[in-house]
Amino acid sequence: MSLTERERGLLLMSLERHAAPLRQQVVRQLRSEILDGVRKPGERLVETALCEAYDVSRTVVREALRQLESESLITMRPNRGPIVTVLTPEDIEALYEVRQNLEGLAGEKFAQRASDDDAKALVRQLDRMEAAFPAGDVASRGREKDEFYRLLLEGAHNPVLADQLRGIHSRISIFRHFAFVDDRRAELSLREVRAIVTAAAVHRDPAEARRACEEHIRVAGELAIVEYETRREGGSVAV
Repeated sequence: MSLTERERGLLLMSLERHAAPLRQQVVRQLRSEILDGVRKPGERLVETALCEAYDVSRTVVREALRQLESESLITMRPNRGPIVTVLTPEDIEALYEVRQNLEGLAGEKFAQRASDDDAKALVRQLDRMEAAFPAGDVASRGREKDEFYRLLLEGAHNPVLADQLRGIHSRISIFRHFAFVDDRRAELSLREVRAIVTAAAVHRDPAEARRACEEHIRVAGELAIVEYETRREGGSVAV
């Protein structure tokens, strides 16, 4: 018995609804394996092996790989398939150079343009981070830092800047992840955020806010290169 157009449409919708949660599960799992170093830079990602590992179809795996490629965690090589993205120290330095300038501008514009409510919200977020970071884990620290950036960019009132920084943050997610693994690095990050909030939201000093943001990213960039090179060599140094 053949299906009507309406029945075929309903069947396709049902399959899509079922595939979407599966795709997101694979994305989360594979992303976690890359960020945690289970899958090393340069490692080939064979579709058949991924299908077996996650017990999903090739279509789901391909959609998950496309998502992770958009996050720059995976690189698609012509005629050779996907690998975990490999970066050089020069690549990392270039990314952080751009990030340093963009975040410096964000801090400066927040100090100049943020409303009193914006400033109070950023101070409150710092208070939450002070309370949450010491006993937090990678996920909770990441969420709090993401909220800090959301408020900083909202107060800067420049949607183009916000869009550009979101793209940079996506490309360096592996390094931001490691910034929250080690307690010493998390404590240092919190100190640097405190300096940013003091300059941008309390003193409303554009030049000092820019300097504080740039210093935060300068340190992060130096540590990112050390961490990434260590991971590529098979070691484990948390920064």
